[in-house]
Amino acid sequence: MRSRGDASLIALLQARPDLLSPVPSDLSQLAGRAGTRASVVRALERLDRFTLQTAQALAVAPEPSPLATLRALLAGDDRDPAVEAALPVALDTLRDQALVWGDEDRLRLVRTARELLAPSASQPSPTGLGPTVAEATNGMSPGRVQEILTAVGLPSTHDGVSAVASLTALFTDRRRMAELLDTAPGEALAVLDRLVWGPPYGEVTASSTPPVQWLRHRGLLLPASPRTVVLPREVALHLRGGRAHRQPEPLPPVLEPRGVYAPPVVDSAAAAQAFTALDIVEELGKDWNEGGPGVLRAGGLSVRDLKRTAAALDTTEPLAAFWVELAYAAGLIAADGEADERYAPTPAYDDWQELTAPERWAVLATAWLAATRTPGLVGSQDSRGRTLSALGPDLDRGAAPEVRGRVLALLALPPEGTSPTRASLLDRLNWERPLRGAGVTGRTEDLRSRLANWTLDESELLGITGRGALSAMGRALLPEAAREPDAPHEAAVSRETGAEATQGRDTEGAAAPAHAAGGAAAQARETVAAADTGADAPGARAARAARALAPLLPEPLDHVLLQADLTAVAPGPLLRPLADLLSVAAEIESRGGATVYRFTPGSVRRALDAGQSASDLHAFLNNHSRTPVPQPLSYLIDDVARKHGHLRVGVASAYVRSDDGAVLGEILADKRSANLRLRRLAPTVLAAQADPATLLDGLRAMGFAPAAESAEGDVLVTRAHAHRTPARTAPAPVPDGPPLPEPPLLAAAVRAIRAGDLAATVERKPLGQAPGPDPAATAGEPPRTTAAETLATVQAAVLTASALWIGYVNAEGAASQRVIAPVRVEGGFVTAYDHTADEVRTYPLHRITGVAELADDPA
Repeated sequence: MRSRGDASLIALLQARPDLLSPVPSDLSQLAGRAGTRASVVRALERLDRFTLQTAQALAVAPEPSPLATLRALLAGDDRDPAVEAALPVALDTLRDQALVWGDEDRLRLVRTARELLAPSASQPSPTGLGPTVAEATNGMSPGRVQEILTAVGLPSTHDGVSAVASLTALFTDRRRMAELLDTAPGEALAVLDRLVWGPPYGEVTASSTPPVQWLRHRGLLLPASPRTVVLPREVALHLRGGRAHRQPEPLPPVLEPRGVYAPPVVDSAAAAQAFTALDIVEELGKDWNEGGPGVLRAGGLSVRDLKRTAAALDTTEPLAAFWVELAYAAGLIAADGEADERYAPTPAYDDWQELTAPERWAVLATAWLAATRTPGLVGSQDSRGRTLSALGPDLDRGAAPEVRGRVLALLALPPEGTSPTRASLLDRLNWERPLRGAGVTGRTEDLRSRLANWTLDESELLGITGRGALSAMGRALLPEAAREPDAPHEAAVSRETGAEATQGRDTEGAAAPAHAAGGAAAQARETVAAADTGADAPGARAARAARALAPLLPEPLDHVLLQADLTAVAPGPLLRPLADLLSVAAEIESRGGATVYRFTPGSVRRALDAGQSASDLHAFLNNHSRTPVPQPLSYLIDDVARKHGHLRVGVASAYVRSDDGAVLGEILADKRSANLRLRRLAPTVLAAQADPATLLDGLRAMGFAPAAESAEGDVLVTRAHAHRTPARTAPAPVPDGPPLPEPPLLAAAVRAIRAGDLAATVERKPLGQAPGPDPAATAGEPPRTTAAETLATVQAAVLTASALWIGYVNAEGAASQRVIAPVRVEGGFVTAYDHTADEVRTYPLHRITGVAELADDPA
């Protein structure tokens, strides 16, 4: 650690941010923390496949191992040039992450990493190799080892150590091993073939077969237990041609193209889906506007409420769970926190609706990218067998944001308009983080692959991708570095797809010229290119994505097309006042690029209940229809309006009054009114024992169109009352580990670690002694001096401009060591430049426990 420069330490802390929690006091503490099991496991999980294979090869190599031995284990006897070219990069990565140390002739894995990756009986190595001859013969009787030497034609030795060394030398000598195996029976070689690539252990019976006996007699199989034999590592490496892995993977898998489309086609498809996403989230807010479903006792939506929401959104339950979770992650819906708790839109939902459509989409997209909520888990079971519900407490997965970001970055690698196959993308993702799919101990866990599949599906639903390719909006959401094509690894894809992309054709053979999607898509890409010159902060990326989407979305319309079958077709998005009134006066029959509304007696009555009159509806339709108002629709409005309010309902418990006594008689004669328990009070008045709301619903079910009236006899206008939660913030993501530190924090942490290490290791001059190393200083113990000695030493340091090592106790009682350069001493305080904090500070003298001069001034 002390041999590293500041840039190397910053790179280490950036790659392994867990080492900064909290900031180590010195380099010794940093080195110790870097070797802990939890930190090493986290570091190994972030290695790509070949770098991990390099670490695994080091774990089975002798310790320390020269670079030539490591190269032979990875490249084999045939010296694979791709492996030899990639090895220095992998080794540098392991060094940078403090997993490997030592010169090239004495490479060592960190002890914890070796324990995790080295093979053992309880934990097989991913290499498939077994123990060495020395490890396998540990505990074997010396006589048995001498018998093996005799069987293979080696001279006997005087002790077991030299016998094992002689046997190891034989097994690592290619020529002598080839001669020994040439004498082996064919059946014995078949046994070795079954064990050579692992697992290296095999079960034997009390009376072994002749081939196994031949191998055991010559030490080619050694006993691991009374009924188990193992293939020694040296023998397996000879049979493998020196390779530690069957298939080294020095290069990442190439992303294979599934389809190639013109970029305008991709952007148009993505924009259409983005428009649909906005429509669905708005419809969810309208459905829950007066108060949504209740909150389960354990949190989340019930299965029944999820089904009802899916029906309201005209989608499937898994997709409904996604839209609900997306709105929740964006802070648009939340639980209201009341005694009878239920979900409802938040005040942020109203603010969101005031934004432009591109800005609303950017809010949803950025919330999705950063969210740890995983709607794909809804309906599955947790470890205790409980079903996970939408909006429930157990849907957070810390790896989700990283996987989403990496999948989109991989989609950005091929040329624009290229849609890679899902299988090749998953292979690439697993190559980059193999241990995230299978733990260090080999335990299979497919969450990362499932997250990647869900990311591909959800990005298509949101309009971040179109036809499987990354859109201009999706590319704008990525950090600038992730938007650059990976030329070395994607050259093959570029060669295969570049020509097709420039011609603007898809793989299905349909021509897709650049002008097919209009100039809007080209303008969107130009907008992204212009925005790339700005800041690369998340907010700037969201704004850039919104600007890219803006020219691709249609402008809101102020008209509809009325048809004779009592439907209205909205050929695009509508202005909000028009859309709001249509949603009250008509039922939405179908969605898509064109929304179809249907007028029914119930919907027209709903508009009249909301305060509209028949003349208002006629004027509204005349003003906003590009086609003449069909006669059947005019008749429907007039007919419902003529009946509307003909009956009046008030409080008696409730009453019904009408100027037409015959109508009241008809109601009394109808058997369906029995449960309302009506009786005639006057020729034009009926009294009921039901409440007004029940009476209204009952009369409407019988085909009448009653209107509610107030105590003064006026018609009550019934409008939907929006229910909102108190102000709520969006749910905070649950990270998979410590957050990535910002550059200023990294620089400050390195300065503090350097200063702490200087304070712990610097030579000091104790009072009354000659200059030189002090045992206490070497041990890192803070100095101890009397108050008078402290004051005198500090004052002398001010005069000589020298640095001091002090022990200091802060107001909370925490002790620390600091290296300071005193500037001024007055009033019981010393003002000094603190090398640890890299700033000028003032310290009370009574909190300084001791002081010592430095043998060498660090300044």
